[in-house]
Amino acid sequence: MQTCQAAEQKAQLALSGVEKELATARETRAELAKRHEQQQEAMEAKAAAELKKRAEYEAAAAKLAECVQSLSSYDTEADNIRARREALEKEKADGQVELNKIEHRCARFSKELGAAEATCRELLKRHPWIEAEQANFGVAGTEYDFAKRKPATLQKELAKKTAALENLSRKINKKVLSMLESAEQEYADLRDKKEIVEKDKEKIAAVITELGQKKIEALQKTWAKVNEDFGSIFSTLLPGARAKLEPQEGLPVEEGLTVKVGFGAVWKQSLQELSGGQRSLIALSLVLSLLRFKPAPIYILDEVDAALDLSHTQNIGKIIKAHFKQSQFLVVSLKEGMFNNANVIFRTKFVDNVSCVTRTVPNQAASAAAAAAVDAGAGKKKAAAGKGGRGVLTEASVAVN
Repeated sequence: MQTCQAAEQKAQLALSGVEKELATARETRAELAKRHEQQQEAMEAKAAAELKKRAEYEAAAAKLAECVQSLSSYDTEADNIRARREALEKEKADGQVELNKIEHRCARFSKELGAAEATCRELLKRHPWIEAEQANFGVAGTEYDFAKRKPATLQKELAKKTAALENLSRKINKKVLSMLESAEQEYADLRDKKEIVEKDKEKIAAVITELGQKKIEALQKTWAKVNEDFGSIFSTLLPGARAKLEPQEGLPVEEGLTVKVGFGAVWKQSLQELSGGQRSLIALSLVLSLLRFKPAPIYILDEVDAALDLSHTQNIGKIIKAHFKQSQFLVVSLKEGMFNNANVIFRTKFVDNVSCVTRTVPNQAASAAAAAAVDAGAGKKKAAAGKGGRGVLTEASVAVN
């Protein structure tokens, strides 16, 4: 029983395989039939295309025959045109030869004309009378009636006159006329140059006069401004004193100015009567007044108060604050009175053999306290820097804003 079942299963499996192969064969046959139909359609389309191309070929062959026939007629026409062109080129060559001959004759005539014109110009240059008498040339009844007067006779007369001229030329220096003309031309050139030089001289003199006037006006303006600031600054530095700039006796401003200093109603005759500190204040006032006239954005003052008292040192700070509000000052000082108007103070000192720098921004009270706390000994140096006329005062050899 089991054997029969096994045989049956094998038979069913074999039948299933045969059915699958049969289905595959059917699909293959359907595909081959489809391909056959496609190939049949392609062959029919190819045959139709071949018939179409054959018809096109026959039409093209007919058109080619027509073109060949037309080309033959065009070749004939081209030969005719070529023959006409050769004939025209020959005519052109002949015409070019004739043109060259004509141009050669024209060039020869132009050369002869130029030579004739040059001869005429030379004759006119050598004989100025020709231009005046030219209107009578060929006129009947005049000396220039060329129809009556024979050239041979005129040639003989010319030979005689030429011989007489040669005899006279041995006695007369003919170069005198050319020398005279050259001298006259040189004189005319020198006269023109002289006129040009005189005009230039007048222009330069006018410019010099104008510049001199402008210089005097500028000096007057500068003197007035500097003198005003000089007196104001010196009076601030040294209360009760006056100073001014005035011209030398009997001379204008441009010849120089002298410094006059007065105390009360008495004016000193010479600066030698002043002390060293007073002369230092005079010099500083003059420099500051010049700086007021043409200010700079920054100034550096290095111990300008070295020879001054404490009160004068304080006055310098007031001057900077009052008169230089738009400038910046870096001031180096060893005295405390310079710091009252500072914006920033830098102090330097040695601590354990090391240079130290401290920066402070004092108000009036703090500035006074800081100045009182400064040790006057130990090799301290004070520097100040200022901006807006108030200054920045420091105790350092180098000051910054």
